[in-house]
Amino acid sequence: MRAPGTRTAIVLTLVGLLTVATGLTIRAAGGGLGAPLAPFFASWDPHVDTYALIGLPVVALSLAAAIPLLRGRGGAWGFVAGAFAIALAARLGLSLVRDGADGWYAVFGSGPEAANEYLPVLPAVDSLGLREFLDRFAELSPTLPIHPSAHPPGILVLLDVTGIDGPRAFAAVVILIGAAAAPLSWALARRLGIEEGRARAAAMMIAFSPAALLYGVLSTDAMFATLGLVAAVLLVGSGAGSWLGGALALAVASFFSWALLAIGAFAAIVQLLRRGIGPAIAMAAIAGAVLVAFYLLLQALTGFDPIGSIRAAGDAYALGISNARPYLFWLFGSPVAFAVALGIPTAWYAARALGTGDPAAIGLAAIVVVSVLIGLTKAETERIWLFMGPLAAVAAATLVPVRRMPAICCLLVAQAIITQILLDTVW
Repeated sequence: MRAPGTRTAIVLTLVGLLTVATGLTIRAAGGGLGAPLAPFFASWDPHVDTYALIGLPVVALSLAAAIPLLRGRGGAWGFVAGAFAIALAARLGLSLVRDGADGWYAVFGSGPEAANEYLPVLPAVDSLGLREFLDRFAELSPTLPIHPSAHPPGILVLLDVTGIDGPRAFAAVVILIGAAAAPLSWALARRLGIEEGRARAAAMMIAFSPAALLYGVLSTDAMFATLGLVAAVLLVGSGAGSWLGGALALAVASFFSWALLAIGAFAAIVQLLRRGIGPAIAMAAIAGAVLVAFYLLLQALTGFDPIGSIRAAGDAYALGISNARPYLFWLFGSPVAFAVALGIPTAWYAARALGTGDPAAIGLAAIVVVSVLIGLTKAETERIWLFMGPLAAVAAATLVPVRRMPAICCLLVAQAIITQILLDTVW
């Protein structure tokens, strides 16, 4: 008898293989798709740093430490601490393999992408003052580097308030917050009624996800994933108190990345499928009201224009490399790249979960479909969609064979190491 959801997984796998073949064929023929190895945002560049002698054993120790946790050792808080430590060590260790110790912070300081990041904007914030900067953010946005211009100013506010102005401290914040996505994935699974062993599997599928390992040290999107997860954990719960907390978390998260508003849609769909239309509408109403109130208050206090900032972010994206990326190809290429970078085993079980009608899988599929249809994330979804990874891992956990999780974690890490050694993923 065919396992539940297998037909859906096979169909999606075939679509993925066809998309990859199409991208490679177009590239071989000299065509352009706006990414060097479409549908993946990476280029062929084999390299190993001498720090790999330290990094690879650290990753291996992380894998070894995960096995007793997967077998139920330790209580809830022990697992939370262990999952965080494992995710943190694995990310730092894998980064050493290619980029050495400098790779932990170079993207924010001396790397080729540093000019596109947030630290170069801090002199403008200092000269204007934070309140004036927020008041004029929508009009200043076109003059900023691509990352701050395509995002709301949450990170710039965080850096100004904390006084962080160097790449090492900034990287430390991003890495530490990002690693918390692993235990939060466990929390999300538990909130959705998934039993303990499978919830732990979800956390480890994120701790060892190639996308999380490759970008968890190099991109603020790893930090955004954690912020979105906090909102998701609360919004999928029951009761006005949980929803109010989730709505506040969602509002704050959206101030860091507009994409995190999709978490609200995910939670509404999950509520609809699990509890019915009444709770879904009530949760969505609370989330919407708090979101509006948050930005009205922010506008009253600082003059920040959220609508103008969203338009400016859209303009920044439209004027960038997006113009060189054909819509039709990336309609398929973006989700395929996300699924592969998530981890092939995880993507397989998440696809099967979709075929069984799992609420988390359906909620994830819905926001993926909307994301590709509006065309605002053509390529680079291995990084940009990091916040969707935990949602996929939770869906996958409903079907993954828990007894096979040690082997699955090894496969995920092997995929990450091979990618790290052979490809330049920019971040």
